[in-house]
Amino acid sequence: MSPRSAKSVSREAVHHPVFARFYARCSVAAEPTVGAHRRELLAGLSGRVIEVGAGNGLNFAYYPGAVSEVVAIEPERLLRRLAVSAALRADVPVDVVPGAAEALPVKSEAFDAAVVSLVLCSVRDVRRALGELRRVLRPGGELRFFEHGWAPGTLMSVTQRVLDRTVWPPLFGGCHVARDPLAALRGAGFELGAHRRFLVPAKGPRLPTSFCVLGTAVRPDAT
Repeated sequence: MSPRSAKSVSREAVHHPVFARFYARCSVAAEPTVGAHRRELLAGLSGRVIEVGAGNGLNFAYYPGAVSEVVAIEPERLLRRLAVSAALRADVPVDVVPGAAEALPVKSEAFDAAVVSLVLCSVRDVRRALGELRRVLRPGGELRFFEHGWAPGTLMSVTQRVLDRTVWPPLFGGCHVARDPLAALRGAGFELGAHRRFLVPAKGPRLPTSFCVLGTAVRPDAT
Protein backbone atom coordinates (compact mmCIF):
# COMPACT_ATOMS: atom_id res chain seq x y z
CA MET A 1 0.00 0.00 0.00
CA SER A 2 1.34 3.44 -0.92
CA PRO A 3 2.09 6.12 1.74
CA ARG A 4 -0.74 8.18 0.29
CA SER A 5 -3.17 5.29 0.73
CA ALA A 6 -1.91 4.67 4.26
CA LYS A 7 -2.57 8.30 5.17
CA SER A 8 -6.04 8.07 3.66
CA VAL A 9 -6.84 5.01 5.74
CA SER A 10 -5.51 6.72 8.86
CA ARG A 11 -7.64 9.80 8.28
CA GLU A 12 -10.72 7.67 7.80
CA ALA A 13 -10.17 5.42 10.82
CA VAL A 14 -13.35 4.59 12.72
CA HIS A 15 -13.57 4.71 16.50
CA HIS A 16 -16.97 4.20 18.11
CA PRO A 17 -16.13 2.39 21.38
CA VAL A 18 -19.56 2.74 23.00
CA PHE A 19 -21.46 1.67 19.90
CA ALA A 20 -18.95 -1.14 19.25
CA ARG A 21 -19.70 -2.68 22.65
CA PHE A 22 -23.43 -2.29 22.07
CA TYR A 23 -23.18 -3.82 18.59
CA ALA A 24 -21.07 -6.73 19.79
CA ARG A 25 -23.69 -7.69 22.38
CA CYS A 26 -26.72 -7.12 20.17
CA SER A 27 -25.33 -8.93 17.14
CA VAL A 28 -24.57 -12.03 19.18
CA ALA A 29 -28.06 -11.93 20.72
CA ALA A 30 -29.60 -11.63 17.23
CA GLU A 31 -27.59 -14.50 15.75
CA PRO A 32 -30.36 -17.13 16.15
CA THR A 33 -32.37 -14.99 13.69
CA VAL A 34 -29.64 -13.49 11.52
CA GLY A 35 -27.40 -16.56 11.28
CA ALA A 36 -29.55 -18.19 8.59
CA HIS A 37 -29.18 -15.07 6.44
CA ARG A 38 -25.41 -15.11 6.91
CA ARG A 39 -25.30 -18.73 5.79
CA GLU A 40 -27.35 -17.91 2.68
CA LEU A 41 -25.16 -14.90 1.96
CA LEU A 42 -21.94 -16.92 1.88
CA ALA A 43 -23.14 -20.22 0.42
CA GLY A 44 -21.17 -21.38 -2.61
CA LEU A 45 -18.28 -18.95 -2.32
CA SER A 46 -14.81 -20.12 -3.32
CA GLY A 47 -11.29 -18.77 -3.85
CA ARG A 48 -10.01 -15.54 -2.31
CA VAL A 49 -12.63 -13.39 -0.62
CA ILE A 50 -12.48 -9.90 0.84
CA GLU A 51 -15.03 -9.02 3.51
CA VAL A 52 -15.37 -5.30 4.16
CA GLY A 53 -16.68 -4.21 7.55
CA ALA A 54 -16.29 -7.59 9.22
CA GLY A 55 -17.43 -6.28 12.60
CA ASN A 56 -16.93 -8.86 15.34
CA GLY A 57 -16.48 -11.66 12.82
CA LEU A 58 -19.84 -13.41 13.00
CA ASN A 59 -19.71 -14.25 9.29
CA PHE A 60 -16.50 -16.24 9.64
CA ALA A 61 -18.23 -19.39 10.91
CA TYR A 62 -20.31 -19.62 7.72
CA TYR A 63 -17.62 -19.50 5.02
CA PRO A 64 -17.62 -22.75 3.01
CA GLY A 65 -14.51 -24.89 2.77
CA ALA A 66 -13.94 -23.97 -0.90
CA VAL A 67 -12.84 -20.50 0.24
CA SER A 68 -9.04 -20.47 0.24
CA GLU A 69 -8.60 -17.20 2.15
CA VAL A 70 -10.66 -14.38 3.64
CA VAL A 71 -9.14 -10.94 4.05
CA ALA A 72 -11.43 -9.24 6.56
CA ILE A 73 -11.28 -5.45 6.77
CA GLU A 74 -12.52 -3.84 10.00
CA PRO A 75 -11.73 -0.22 10.94
CA GLU A 76 -13.12 -0.15 14.50
CA ARG A 77 -10.51 -1.25 17.04
CA LEU A 78 -12.71 -3.09 19.54
CA LEU A 79 -14.65 -4.93 16.85
CA ARG A 80 -11.39 -5.80 15.09
CA ARG A 81 -10.04 -7.44 18.27
CA LEU A 82 -13.22 -9.51 18.52
CA ALA A 83 -12.92 -10.42 14.85
CA VAL A 84 -9.36 -11.66 15.37
CA SER A 85 -10.66 -14.02 18.07
CA ALA A 86 -13.43 -15.23 15.76
CA ALA A 87 -10.89 -15.79 12.98
CA LEU A 88 -8.97 -18.22 15.17
CA ARG A 89 -12.11 -20.37 15.44
CA ALA A 90 -12.96 -20.28 11.72
CA ASP A 91 -12.68 -23.33 9.47
CA VAL A 92 -11.07 -21.29 6.67
CA PRO A 93 -8.01 -19.00 6.83
CA VAL A 94 -9.07 -15.49 7.86
CA ASP A 95 -6.71 -12.53 8.03
CA VAL A 96 -8.21 -9.57 9.92
CA VAL A 97 -6.64 -6.21 9.04
CA PRO A 98 -7.43 -2.54 9.69
CA GLY A 99 -8.64 -0.39 6.84
CA ALA A 100 -11.42 1.84 5.60
CA ALA A 101 -13.96 0.79 2.99
CA GLU A 102 -13.17 3.93 1.02
CA ALA A 103 -9.45 3.08 0.77
CA LEU A 104 -8.95 -0.67 0.88
CA PRO A 105 -5.33 -1.63 1.64
CA VAL A 106 -5.16 -4.39 -0.98
CA LYS A 107 -4.15 -4.77 -4.63
CA SER A 108 -6.50 -4.31 -7.55
CA GLU A 109 -8.27 -7.34 -9.05
CA ALA A 110 -6.92 -9.55 -6.26
CA PHE A 111 -10.15 -11.28 -5.16
CA ASP A 112 -12.66 -13.72 -6.62
CA ALA A 113 -15.48 -12.43 -4.43
CA ALA A 114 -16.33 -9.68 -1.97
CA VAL A 115 -18.76 -9.55 0.93
CA VAL A 116 -20.56 -6.65 2.60
CA SER A 117 -22.90 -7.46 5.45
CA LEU A 118 -24.76 -4.63 7.21
CA VAL A 119 -21.97 -2.27 6.18
CA LEU A 120 -23.14 0.12 3.45
CA CYS A 121 -25.43 1.83 5.95
CA SER A 122 -22.47 3.19 7.88
CA VAL A 123 -19.67 3.91 5.40
CA ARG A 124 -18.96 7.62 4.98
CA ASP A 125 -18.92 7.58 1.19
CA VAL A 126 -20.97 4.76 -0.33
CA ARG A 127 -20.00 5.47 -3.94
CA ARG A 128 -16.30 5.54 -3.12
CA ALA A 129 -16.54 2.36 -1.03
CA LEU A 130 -18.29 0.51 -3.85
CA GLY A 131 -15.71 1.84 -6.28
CA GLU A 132 -13.02 0.29 -4.12
CA LEU A 133 -14.86 -3.02 -4.04
CA ARG A 134 -15.10 -2.96 -7.81
CA ARG A 135 -11.37 -2.18 -8.02
CA VAL A 136 -10.28 -5.12 -5.87
CA LEU A 137 -12.55 -7.68 -7.55
CA ARG A 138 -11.31 -9.53 -10.61
CA PRO A 139 -13.36 -8.95 -13.77
CA GLY A 140 -16.47 -11.08 -13.44
CA GLY A 141 -15.97 -11.30 -9.67
CA GLU A 142 -19.03 -11.51 -7.44
CA LEU A 143 -20.14 -9.17 -4.67
CA ARG A 144 -22.39 -10.69 -2.01
CA PHE A 145 -24.48 -8.22 -0.02
CA PHE A 146 -26.81 -8.34 2.98
CA GLU A 147 -27.92 -4.83 3.87
CA HIS A 148 -30.78 -2.92 5.44
CA GLY A 149 -32.16 0.18 3.79
CA TRP A 150 -35.14 2.30 2.83
CA ALA A 151 -38.69 1.17 3.55
CA PRO A 152 -41.34 1.03 0.81
CA GLY A 153 -44.08 2.59 2.95
CA THR A 154 -44.43 6.37 3.02
CA LEU A 155 -44.68 6.77 6.80
CA MET A 156 -41.64 4.62 7.58
CA SER A 157 -39.56 6.07 4.73
CA VAL A 158 -40.24 9.60 6.02
CA THR A 159 -39.34 8.46 9.53
CA GLN A 160 -36.09 6.98 8.23
CA ARG A 161 -35.10 10.20 6.48
CA VAL A 162 -35.81 12.23 9.61
CA LEU A 163 -33.75 9.84 11.72
CA ASP A 164 -30.85 10.01 9.26
CA ARG A 165 -30.79 13.80 9.52
CA THR A 166 -30.95 13.85 13.31
CA VAL A 167 -30.22 11.31 16.02
CA TRP A 168 -29.64 7.97 14.32
CA PRO A 169 -26.08 8.29 12.91
CA PRO A 170 -24.59 9.79 16.13
CA LEU A 171 -26.24 7.15 18.30
CA PHE A 172 -25.49 4.13 16.11
CA GLY A 173 -21.94 4.47 14.89
CA GLY A 174 -22.68 6.41 11.69
CA CYS A 175 -25.50 4.09 10.56
CA HIS A 176 -28.08 5.49 8.11
CA VAL A 177 -31.45 3.78 7.71
CA ALA A 178 -32.74 5.42 4.51
CA ARG A 179 -30.00 4.43 2.07
CA ASP A 180 -30.84 2.38 -1.03
CA PRO A 181 -28.17 -0.31 -1.46
CA LEU A 182 -29.52 -1.59 -4.78
CA ALA A 183 -29.47 1.85 -6.38
CA ALA A 184 -25.97 2.41 -5.01
CA LEU A 185 -24.73 -0.84 -6.52
CA ARG A 186 -26.18 0.02 -9.92
CA GLY A 187 -24.71 3.50 -9.73
CA ALA A 188 -21.27 2.05 -8.99
CA GLY A 189 -21.36 -0.04 -12.16
CA PHE A 190 -22.23 -3.44 -10.71
CA GLU A 191 -24.62 -5.75 -12.51
CA LEU A 192 -27.29 -6.92 -10.09
CA GLY A 193 -27.97 -10.64 -9.88
CA ALA A 194 -30.54 -12.54 -7.88
CA HIS A 195 -31.68 -10.75 -4.73
CA ARG A 196 -34.60 -10.71 -2.38
CA ARG A 197 -36.14 -8.32 0.11
CA PHE A 198 -37.28 -9.44 3.56
CA LEU A 199 -37.90 -8.18 7.08
CA VAL A 200 -35.72 -8.66 10.17
CA PRO A 201 -37.33 -9.71 12.39
CA ALA A 202 -39.85 -11.45 10.15
CA LYS A 203 -42.64 -10.94 12.69
CA GLY A 204 -43.36 -8.29 15.26
CA PRO A 205 -42.98 -4.51 15.15
CA ARG A 206 -41.27 -2.92 12.14
CA LEU A 207 -38.08 -1.09 13.04
CA PRO A 208 -36.25 1.49 10.90
CA THR A 209 -33.63 -1.21 10.27
CA SER A 210 -36.06 -4.04 9.48
CA PHE A 211 -36.11 -3.61 5.69
CA CYS A 212 -33.34 -5.82 4.32
CA VAL A 213 -32.09 -7.05 0.97
CA LEU A 214 -29.74 -9.97 0.30
CA GLY A 215 -28.26 -10.96 -3.01
CA THR A 216 -25.43 -10.86 -5.51
CA ALA A 217 -23.89 -8.40 -7.93
CA VAL A 218 -21.11 -8.84 -10.44
CA ARG A 219 -18.23 -6.66 -11.55
CA PRO A 220 -18.55 -6.56 -15.36
CA ASP A 221 -15.66 -7.98 -17.38
CA ALA A 222 -15.03 -4.52 -18.84
CA THR A 223 -13.59 -1.95 -16.42
